[in-house]
Amino acid sequence: MRLFAIRDYRRLFGAQVIALFGTGLTTVALGLLAYELAGPHAGLVLGTALTIKMVMYVVIAPLAAAYVDRLPRRTLLVLLDVVRGSVVLALPLVTEVWHIYVLIGVLQAASAAFTPTFQAVIPDIVTDESDYTRALSASQVAATMESLLSPVLAAVALTFMSFDRLFLGTSAGFLLSGLLILGTRIPDARPSAHTKAWDKAAAGIRTFLRTPRLRGVMALNLVVASAGSIVVVNTVNHVRDELGGSQSGVAWMLAASGTGTLLAALVLPRVLDRIAARTVMLTGAAVLVGGTTAALTLTAAGLASWAGTAAIWTVIGIGMALIITPTGKVLRASVTRNAIPEAFAAQFSLSHLAWLITYPIAGWLGTSAGFTTAWSVLAVLAAAGAFGALVLWPRHDGRGTATRPVKPAVHAPNGDRSSLSKAA
Repeated sequence: MRLFAIRDYRRLFGAQVIALFGTGLTTVALGLLAYELAGPHAGLVLGTALTIKMVMYVVIAPLAAAYVDRLPRRTLLVLLDVVRGSVVLALPLVTEVWHIYVLIGVLQAASAAFTPTFQAVIPDIVTDESDYTRALSASQVAATMESLLSPVLAAVALTFMSFDRLFLGTSAGFLLSGLLILGTRIPDARPSAHTKAWDKAAAGIRTFLRTPRLRGVMALNLVVASAGSIVVVNTVNHVRDELGGSQSGVAWMLAASGTGTLLAALVLPRVLDRIAARTVMLTGAAVLVGGTTAALTLTAAGLASWAGTAAIWTVIGIGMALIITPTGKVLRASVTRNAIPEAFAAQFSLSHLAWLITYPIAGWLGTSAGFTTAWSVLAVLAAAGAFGALVLWPRHDGRGTATRPVKPAVHAPNGDRSSLSKAA
C-alpha cells in the first residue's frame, strides 16, 4: 500500500496504534477502579472524571493550536507522551476518589495538547489527497481495532491479574509511542495567518460558525456524544448491577460496541469514494438515534439482557464510526492548508464540548435518577442533534464538487487555495 511506504507516516501510525491500545486499557481499568472505590456510585465517579477530561479538552486544545507553530512539534509530542505515561503509573496507587480527579486532570491536559497537534501533523507528511483520505481511514480503523481488541485483551488479562495491572500497559504504550515519534521527521508548523494567540484559538471556531457543512458537523458531535456516553459511562454499572456480570463482563460488553465500529470502518473507505460524506454521516446520526431509543426502551421496560444490550451497543458502535470517520475529510475540504491545525483543534474542542454536556447526564443523572431518566434525556439530545445537522448542512454541499467555506475566517498566504480538497 502506497500510504505505508511513507516512512514517517508508518512511524506515526505505529505510535498512534500503541498509544490507543494503552488508552483502551485505561478506559476499562478506570471504570473498574471507580467501581471498587464507589460501588453503585461508580457512574457518578466516572462521569465526574470524564467531565474533568472534557473541560481540559475544551479549554486547552484551542490554546495548544494557537501556540503550536512556536514550538518544535516532535519534541512537544514526545514530552506529552512522557507526561501521560508517568501519570498513568500513579493511578493504581490511588486510595481516594479525589485522587482520580486530580490525576485525570493532569493526564487529560496533556492529551488535549497532544491530539490536535498530532492530527495536524498528518497532512504535512501525507500530502497526496487520496493518500490523506486513506490515512484518515487507517486512523479510524486503528481506533476501532483498539475499541474492539482492548476490551477483549482486558477481559483475558483480568482472568489472570487484578485490574490495576492494566494501567501498566497504558504507561508502556505512551512511552513506546513517544519513542516512535522521536524517530520521526516532523516538520515544524507553518506560521499561522494570525499573530495573536487568542485570534488563532478563535479562528477555527469562527470557521465552524461561518461554514454550513461545519455547523452540521457541530450538531453531529452532539449525536455521537449522546449515544457514546451511554456506553462509556453506564456500561460498568449496567453490567455489574443490572446484569450481574463480572469485571471481564464489562470488558466484553465494551468490545461489543467496538465490534460495531470495526464493521463499519472496514467498509467505509470504499463507501466514501462513492457516496458523499454528508449522506454517510447523516445515516450514522439516524443509526445512533435508533440505538439510544432502543437502549431507553430496554431499560424502561425492564428487559435488560446480555444479548439485547450487546446488540444495541454494537449498533451504537456502527453509528459512531459512520460519523467520526469522514469528519477529517470534511474539515480539510473546508479550510485552507495553513488553517488545518486551527480547524482540527476547533473540532477537537467542539466535539468534546458535546461530551462535556452528555457525560454529566449519563453519570450524575444516571446515578441519582436512574438509567431510564438519563437515557431519555440523551435520546432527546441525539434526536435534536440529528435534526440540527439535517437542517444546517445543505443538501447541495457534498455532491462531488469542491465548495468553499462561507466567508472563511482564515486565508492562505497570497490567496493560495490549492490545498482545498475535493468535496466532502
